[in-house]
This record gives sequence, C-alpha cells and structure tokens, in this order.
Amino acid sequence: MKHLEAFLNAMQADAALVHRPENLRWLAGYTGEGCLFICPEAHVILTDFRYLEQVRMQAPDWGLVQVSRDAQYPALIAEQANQHRAKRILVETDYLTYDDYQAIAAALPGVELMPMAGLPEKLREIKDAAEVESIQRAAAIASDAFMNILPSIHAGMTERQVQRVLEFEMLELGSEGVAFETIAASGPNGALPHARPSDRVIENGELLTLDFGATVNGYRSDMTRTVGFGKITGQLRQIYETVRMAQQLGLDALAVGKACGDVDKVARDYIDARFPGSFGHSLGHGVGLYIHEQPRVSSGNTAVLQPGHVVTVEPGVYIPGLGGCRIEDTVIMTADGVINTIAAPKHLIEL
Repeated sequence: MKHLEAFLNAMQADAALVHRPENLRWLAGYTGEGCLFICPEAHVILTDFRYLEQVRMQAPDWGLVQVSRDAQYPALIAEQANQHRAKRILVETDYLTYDDYQAIAAALPGVELMPMAGLPEKLREIKDAAEVESIQRAAAIASDAFMNILPSIHAGMTERQVQRVLEFEMLELGSEGVAFETIAASGPNGALPHARPSDRVIENGELLTLDFGATVNGYRSDMTRTVGFGKITGQLRQIYETVRMAQQLGLDALAVGKACGDVDKVARDYIDARFPGSFGHSLGHGVGLYIHEQPRVSSGNTAVLQPGHVVTVEPGVYIPGLGGCRIEDTVIMTADGVINTIAAPKHLIEL
C-alpha cells in the first residue's frame, strides 16, 4: 500500500480516476481491466463480472464495485464522486479516449476533471528494492536466453525464426512473456531502429540486431545485442566498434546527480564524429512496468539521475542500404554507483 500512500500524498485533488494498466498494477497490485477511484477516504476498483474474483485475490484491501450493462462506468464513477463529495478529479487525459472522457464528463456535471499529468509515472520513476529485484531477474533471463541460443542460430535462418527461438528460450527460463515486440533486424533491415522481424533470410557477412526483454512480476528488462554471421569486415566492423565504444562511454558517464542530457551527449558526440547523423534516437529511457518510462536519457534533458532510476544505454548507428548496429544494457542507479543488469558480452560475436 506504500505506492497508494505516495500517490495520495502527491494527488492535490479531491479524487483520482486511474485507467492505465501499469498504474492499476502499481497502485493496487491488480492486473485485470477496469479503473480505480481513489480519494483520501476510499480506494475502489470498478470492474465487471469477469474480474471480481481476481480483484478479491490480488487487491483484498480495495473496495469493489461491479460494472454491468445496467450500471456502467460513468454512472458508477459519478456515484463514487457524489458519495465522497469530490469536485476536482484527476483523470488520465493522455490515456482515455475522447469518447470515454466525454462520457465521464457528462456523468459529472459540476465536477472539474483535471489532467493527471503523468503523476503515477513520475512516482514510478524511483524503483524500490522489490521492483529492482524483479527487473534484475528479468534481465538475467533475457541475458541467459541470448547466450543459450547462440549455438543454434546460423546464416540461412529467417529473422522470424531467430525471434521465435529467442522468445521460446526466455519463456523456458521463466519469463512471463516478452517485455515488448522483439526486434530481429538483419542486413539492410538493421538500418531500421524498430524493424519488425520478417521472412528475410540472414546471410553470411551480415549483422543481426536483436532487441528484446523478459518480464518478471510485470517488470520488464530491455537489452540489445548485435551479432555477425560469418566474417564481418570493412564498414560494418567499423560501425560495430563505434557503437560498442559509444555505449561504454555512455555507461561510464552515468552518475547520480548527472543530467540525462549530459550522458546522452557523451555517446552522441563520439558517434557523430565518425558517422554524422546516423544516431537519431535518444541514448536511453527508464524501464519498469512499462518498457518506456521516465527519465529519458535524451539530448537536452535536464532531469537529474537519482538512486532508484533504472535506465537503458543504447546507442546505435544506422546506414540505409547497408545495415546497422545497436548495443543496449539496462542499468540501475544507486547511491554507491551503477549496477549493470545485463551480463551478456559485448565484443563482436561472429557465428
């Protein structure tokens, strides 16, 4: 209940209505559908028949209101607001659809609906010991899975075949599911930072970028490794070594009290001096119940790294028509330094 207490202390409104699944889980420990009504006097889960028993099992300390065809969400939310005299209610305007927002507003005449402005996400930035442990376990599963599949992947396989082998291995090692859609991008597809696995056959002399993660207790890990098939030479090897060095510089630059933008700049400047304009995304991002959380380790971001932040460091180089490379670790910021959760090696592996 400490997450709920922190949210109530920071709420600055009469009540809050929470719909985003990650926030339902963080605040209530509940993983089903529905919404939360939260005020200082009460905390209630509104959901339908399918999830009643799940609420009782996962959130026994929460009130429960059943939604039905005859008693739908807007009317039941209005009942809660009237019962607790809530005149200013926070809502997730960055998550609700326009139609859902309008239906809630229509049911609450005289009530001011205020943007929640990412309040739960701000509170979720700093991970506690249990959250860190889950992320570390997820990272270990992903890292071990990567190492385990190396003897079995080879030129002649398709990107989708490698994807399936990797995802199956993570499940076998205990992942609840993939942390996000696995990226497997070979040859020229490697120039697409978010390429989707295809039926393209991997050939010798090419790089394959694998971006993937596991999930434990709802918490995600995120890692990327780029491997070679056959002998990697020329510009592709130069690209790989540039990214590897930039990633290490980024890791070395991480420190509590340092601005995220300053960390991004260290790696970006190194790449731009060798492959100008080839690194177009941020150096990293927060990781937790959702794969892209705050803080963003991005150019110009003045947010300061703090103990409990869990962030990625993932520089890349992308050359259209040739290919690309990205290397990524998930790291934990502590008062005593940085913990890298990913154990897989980063030298160029040629299969």
